[in-house]
Amino acid sequence: MKTFTDQTGKVITIPESPQRIVSLVPSQTELLADLGLDETVLGITKFCVHPDGWFRTKTRIGGTKKLNLDVIRSLHPDLIIANKEENEKSQVEILAQEFPVWTSDISTLSGAREMINAIGELTNRRQQAKELIRKIDIEFEDLTSFHHYSLPVRAAYLIWNKPFMTAGGDTFISSMMDCAGFKNVFEDLKRYPEVTAAMILERHPEVIILSSEPYPFKEKHLEEFSRTFEGSSVVLADGEMFSWYGSRLQHAPAYFRKLFEQIQSYS
Repeated sequence: MKTFTDQTGKVITIPESPQRIVSLVPSQTELLADLGLDETVLGITKFCVHPDGWFRTKTRIGGTKKLNLDVIRSLHPDLIIANKEENEKSQVEILAQEFPVWTSDISTLSGAREMINAIGELTNRRQQAKELIRKIDIEFEDLTSFHHYSLPVRAAYLIWNKPFMTAGGDTFISSMMDCAGFKNVFEDLKRYPEVTAAMILERHPEVIILSSEPYPFKEKHLEEFSRTFEGSSVVLADGEMFSWYGSRLQHAPAYFRKLFEQIQSYS
């Protein structure tokens, strides 16, 4: 057996090599897949859409906020991987009374790197995790060089419609906005507050970013938002690139460069 401390400070004890893993978070599910843990991950949520093969074949254990605890129990996990923000605290606490639950708590790129390294340690995929972190570091270093001579673009990132909801400065999304070359005009707010059209207008964003998740903004929203926020460019963005903090990070910088170039072409 071996002992670990998760990102919330909780200590867990797990087998030397866990063989029955349940993942409660989509981005961490994708990470487990990229670490080569196909045989040992038994259960995933209905939102764990990557990789597609897992989505179609692994046991579904409910949604991130509405876990089916009985299905999880039936899998007899020797390791459950959760997240402080994406999962309901009360359900995680119930599971933690019965099984080892390792919980991540991520709001920065550094925190994501620590999580990847920790899961590599938890699952005996240390070398694979270190190689993934190396790839992510290289990509983000290149992105920093790309933005070296650019001023940040003032942006509001919307995750919901009617009411409008945005990402505050203490979120992973805001951290990714910084990396992508944007200045979050709502960085003084916390978590995911409701905002009004008037609040957005008074912050004078150069860009309104409409995320693909959790609200599925589509092409049809572009004209509507362009009328409401005249003077701001409005773009659709892949929400996974801004909010998934696992192995998808290796692809995010290339996406951010393309998005930034797209926005610059509007001006």
